[in-house]
Amino acid sequence: MTARNDPATEAYFRAAAAVLAMQADASEADRSSALLQHHYGLNGSLTTLSSEVERTVAVELADGRRLILKTSTRPEALDSFSFQSRAIAGVRRAAGFVAPEVLPTLSGSLMFVDDGICGYLQTRLDGTALHQANPTPDLLFRTGTALAQLDLALAPLHLPATDRPLLWHIACWPWLMEFADHLPPGPTAEQVGHAMRDYVETIEPQLGQLCWQVTHNDPSPFNMMITDRGLGFIDFGDGCHSPRIQDLAIAASHVVTDPDLPLGGAEHLIAGYASAIPLSAVETGLLVGLMKARQSALILINHWRAHLFPAEAQYIKKNVARAERGLGILTALDQPSGAAAVRAALSHRP
Repeated sequence: MTARNDPATEAYFRAAAAVLAMQADASEADRSSALLQHHYGLNGSLTTLSSEVERTVAVELADGRRLILKTSTRPEALDSFSFQSRAIAGVRRAAGFVAPEVLPTLSGSLMFVDDGICGYLQTRLDGTALHQANPTPDLLFRTGTALAQLDLALAPLHLPATDRPLLWHIACWPWLMEFADHLPPGPTAEQVGHAMRDYVETIEPQLGQLCWQVTHNDPSPFNMMITDRGLGFIDFGDGCHSPRIQDLAIAASHVVTDPDLPLGGAEHLIAGYASAIPLSAVETGLLVGLMKARQSALILINHWRAHLFPAEAQYIKKNVARAERGLGILTALDQPSGAAAVRAALSHRP
């Protein structure tokens, strides 16, 4: 783990926004089969999957193996795929969670570059995405514990391109209210404004007191899997160098659903995480504010992108309703009451 070293500048925010203002790759669809054969010596049935930036293709081989081929024609994908492939390779054989494995090319590399296209090939996890499962206290506790184990595995890694432009990086939060015009007027817009002001004024100045490391940075219910080998994590495309607790804040922010509980049901996930990585006093005090800021960032970014790409709005906004509901529940907590709720949650056991 290292100290804070994030690119929190307006120029970084502009560059990151420019990346997500472009549509996902579609230009090399007819080359996926050729790339698979040329760089891996494999042939199979290909199905294009939804993806925000790169092209993602599901591969089914004749022997039953299921793989994922990720490719892109964008220059910035070189950095992104270099990070993703090395992050996945770096946590191979780590205990306490499951992750895909990167398949080396015929030349032994983790990724390939071929006539303007770069990419890598990984195994596909078989299981059920967390958003499709019943979020029992036991499941959420185990999910939190697995996420902590993932962070422990990522902590010692020194990976390339951890500072590449990412709009989902916490460094962009101070400028995200530029997207507020795309929010419909009402309570959610007001809650987002309050949460982001609190982040800028109260939380951001304390980020230097947190442990920073390589993080997954997007453990959403779509990227966390229930497998027969344990809890798994997919899609490392937003991974970066950020506060370690950011992974917990992101995962917990997605499971705030019950208005009758102080943290909306995220108590068990938080307790599971803390059972493997105890929270510091600063982390305990900032966690709820970070959860609200992440929910607000998700709402702001996805409303903006849905405005840019209305035909893809349903996919882009797949997590927005959950974030809006969760933010509405957490809005009642200020910093002291939020910290008290987190401290109480640490004693939860399923």
